[in-house]
Amino acid sequence: MLEADFKYIIDTFFTLFSMVLIVMMVPGFAMFEAGLVRSKNVTAVLTINALIYAIASMAFLLIGYKLAFGSWDNDSMSKWAAFLFQMAFVGKSVNIMSGGVSERVRIIPVAIFAIIMGGFIYPSIVNISWGADMLAGTPLDIDMYDLAGSTVIHSTGGWALLSALLIMGNRKGRYTKNGGVRPIPASNIPLVFLGAFLLWIGWFGFNGGSVGSISSVENANAVALTIMNTNTAGLAGAIVATIIMYARYKLFDITMLLNGALGGLVSVTAGANLYDIYTPILIGAIGGALVVFAIPLFDKFKLDDPVGALSVHLVNGIWGTLAVGIFVSDISFMAQLKGVLVVGAIVFPISYAVIFVINKFISFTADDEEQLEGMDAVECGIASYPEFKRTI
Repeated sequence: MLEADFKYIIDTFFTLFSMVLIVMMVPGFAMFEAGLVRSKNVTAVLTINALIYAIASMAFLLIGYKLAFGSWDNDSMSKWAAFLFQMAFVGKSVNIMSGGVSERVRIIPVAIFAIIMGGFIYPSIVNISWGADMLAGTPLDIDMYDLAGSTVIHSTGGWALLSALLIMGNRKGRYTKNGGVRPIPASNIPLVFLGAFLLWIGWFGFNGGSVGSISSVENANAVALTIMNTNTAGLAGAIVATIIMYARYKLFDITMLLNGALGGLVSVTAGANLYDIYTPILIGAIGGALVVFAIPLFDKFKLDDPVGALSVHLVNGIWGTLAVGIFVSDISFMAQLKGVLVVGAIVFPISYAVIFVINKFISFTADDEEQLEGMDAVECGIASYPEFKRTI
């Protein structure tokens, strides 16, 4: 067998394996979100997650991939493997948005938005960052380094979520008339735990697979370092979030521990292959701390996000992208900042406009009575926990 053929086969297998790990994040998001919402909304959350994967992936197949990369050609591995790897990413940006509007969002408008995100919005961001670069030579051309999508995926989903929250409003009863925050307990903490760790495991394919090749000693070491640094940042985020919560409340909050870990994972995603083995500790620690402080901050602005997606994905997507410019000497901080700003300036207004228009025809937000009944009964007709009594 020729060496070139061997490398082609190995890199194709590596890419397909990474794709499988990323697809594991679909049940990861689903379990994480299902555990954090009330039991009367669990089936709706699961339905939305499954539907997003199907619809956004199909839109990317039919429209988005060629928009993002210009062609299907690939000389280093099977072009089908290259497509599947990129396809595995696309639903994540919609997952971030859908999780943050749980417990009051209708399924049909989310499905329509998934088509537009998977076919047009997300591929356009990939185009100007990883792909064909339609903005080359223009003032908006960006030279941002973003290995696996702190900005391209996580901030994109976060900006879309922010626009949705501004249009949709809050869950019934989340905020009191005097501005207080009414706690809404999670329905199933074991599911939250399972979902977070499925996401954590999937991140190894997310970041490791983005190195692009494993068929040489140099590339194999780069993949291993990337996965190691990814894990380290998650560990640091979990530890710091736990320490802060215990210092403030003298309690161990498992949901904040897990969100802190996810914040660390998001924050290292932009440059996990560029750092030494110690820098991700600091980056992930800051990511975990940002989650702890951002979640109550967003509540002060009455941005009702049941799963903490804005804090995990938008805040840490921005932080992780800027961190590359801070900690890697040959990466320009200003280039990283420009990339963050350009992506935000594109995704937020377009997402806002799209959601606004869809909302005019089909309301994104269930009315108060429907929210009281629960989205499972209203939208799906199937209760995840039929033996439980409904709770407000």
